[in-house]
Amino acid sequence: MSTKVIKENKYIQEQFDALYNSCSQNMNEQDLALVKRAFDRALSMHSGVRRKSGEPFIIHPLSVAKIVHDEIGLGAEAVGCALLHDVVEDTPSTIKDIKEEFGERIGAIIDGLTKISEVFGRKNSLQAENFRKILMTLSEDVRVIIIKLADRLHNMRTLDSMPPNKQIKISGETIYFYAPIAHRLGLYRIKNELEDLSLKYRHPTKYREIEDKLNETAEKRNQEVQEFLDPIKKKLDENNITYELVAKPKPIYSIWNMIQQENFTFDELSSSNILNIRIIVHPTPFKGEKAQCWDIYALLTDIYVPK
Repeated sequence: MSTKVIKENKYIQEQFDALYNSCSQNMNEQDLALVKRAFDRALSMHSGVRRKSGEPFIIHPLSVAKIVHDEIGLGAEAVGCALLHDVVEDTPSTIKDIKEEFGERIGAIIDGLTKISEVFGRKNSLQAENFRKILMTLSEDVRVIIIKLADRLHNMRTLDSMPPNKQIKISGETIYFYAPIAHRLGLYRIKNELEDLSLKYRHPTKYREIEDKLNETAEKRNQEVQEFLDPIKKKLDENNITYELVAKPKPIYSIWNMIQQENFTFDELSSSNILNIRIIVHPTPFKGEKAQCWDIYALLTDIYVPK
């Protein structure tokens, strides 16, 4: 066995160990056994296959499984499906094989994932009828769509290895189909990342311009944010409210969209246009969550005039 293969096998094992250790924090032995069986099956079926980047193909389903568990929070069945999601499409395995080894529910999810891939694999553009087929699959098990979103997210994160024409095609599908579905499901962080990555490949110059501007203005913006937040912190502390303040720039796609719609330049945008600031409240048992949010809103309007 060559040194390269030994290193690759070690890397694959390290990636699986990281997933397994993460899953072990909230899964029982039966769940972990399912994850291990799914990995072993995927590893065996994808053996010797490589991605366009040159890395072993098994790294892709492992990465999708990590997104499904670590970033979205789904359980053992979904993690197993993420590991197996390309097995029927890309290897001699059949849906019947999957159902016999892993059960009806996992087989049904893999079947749904395979059908979605078939829809997008056709040469014709995605029409309304195909869109309805996706939604029909969604109504059967939402995990089919969520795993497909995780699959697309990892593909977008590793799109550099694809030729430019493929980058444009995949990023176009992402912005027009996958990002809106993520939004509809409330997966806003994934939606934002899909939009940003799509912009990066569809309009790379604009993406880099905004990214550079955000980096250049970060120090000034941080100072403005601190000045804005100080009176809020004081007011919340005075009222004995347990909270967490989160301030971060809006996604690059969101800023680009604003520039396009309002016909602004980046320099004409204020910090309030660029920043998202959230107050995350830890509710008390003595008051309803909704009422507490309104109380905090009232405190904020003592400091700043609402728009």
